[in-house]
Amino acid sequence: MLVLGLPLASPASGQTADELVAKNLAARGGAAKLEALKALRFNGKVRFPGDFELTYQETRARGPASDLVRVDMAVQGLTIMQAHDGAGGWRVNPFQGRRDSERMSADEARSLADSALLSGPLHNAKKAGSTISYLGREDFDGTNAYKLKVTERDGDEFVYLLDPDTMLEIKVTETRRLRGSPVIYEYELGDYEQVGGVYFPMSIESWGQGNPNQRSRIMIASAEANPNVNAQIFADPGAAGASAPSSSPQPAPVDQAEDAAPVPQTVPKVPNAVNPAQPPSDPKKPDDKPKSSNRG
Repeated sequence: MLVLGLPLASPASGQTADELVAKNLAARGGAAKLEALKALRFNGKVRFPGDFELTYQETRARGPASDLVRVDMAVQGLTIMQAHDGAGGWRVNPFQGRRDSERMSADEARSLADSALLSGPLHNAKKAGSTISYLGREDFDGTNAYKLKVTERDGDEFVYLLDPDTMLEIKVTETRRLRGSPVIYEYELGDYEQVGGVYFPMSIESWGQGNPNQRSRIMIASAEANPNVNAQIFADPGAAGASAPSSSPQPAPVDQAEDAAPVPQTVPKVPNAVNPAQPPSDPKKPDDKPKSSNRG
C-alpha cells in the first residue's frame, strides 16, 4: 500500500543491511536533508484505548551532546509533560496528583533518549556503535517486507519492516529491558509526509505485544522543520536553577479536573519521528505504516 503522491523507490536489489539502510535513507529524503534538520515540532492528537483523546505536541532538537525531546499532552486544562534533557528524563503528571516534576528511572530515560533522535535509531546506529542485521523478508498485511534489526550497545533492539515499494518503515518492534524484565512494543507507521524535505509518519499506532486490541494512536495534523526552540523547555523545572519559560505549557491545578477520565501514567513514546503510545499502564510511542488510509 502506497502513500498518495509519495515517489516510489526502486526495488532493493541487494540483500545486505547496508544496502537496505541506504535505500531507506534515500527514500526518507537523503542524508543531507536529514542532517539539515536541527529541530522538529509535531502537533496533533493522541487517542488512547476507550477513545480518550488528548492534544499532542512533540518537540525535538539537536543538543550539544545528544538530541532532546519534549512531549506535552493536554485535556480538561491539565497537561502531562515528558522530556529528555540530554542527561536524563523527567515528567510532570497532574493526573497522579503531582504538580512538580519527577525524574525518570534510567530505563525510562534510555527509552526516551532513543525517541529524541532526529535521525532515529536506524540511522544513528553506526554513530552509536549499534549493530544492524538483515533478517530476510516477512509478510506484513500482504506486503513481503524487508526486515532489519538494530541491536544497541545496551542490548535494546529495534526490528524494522520496510515496504519493498517505498522502502519506508511500515512497522517497528521495540524490545528493551525495564526493571530487569523484557518489554516489547509494536508500532505501525503510516501517512508519511515531508517535513523539511524528509518523510515522517503522520500516523503512529502502538501497543504492548500481545495486546493488539489496546492500541494508542498519534495523529499529526501539522509539522514544522527547524522551528525556533527555546532550549529551556527541555530542562527539568524541578532542577536547581531551572525555570520554564512563560510560554511553555504549565499544568493546571489538579482540582480543576476531579472528574476527568484517567490517563496513562506516562506519555506515549515517540519512536524516531513522532512516537505512538504504549498500554495505559506504561504508554509508549511508535512509528506508523505508510498507507493511504492511515499516520506516526
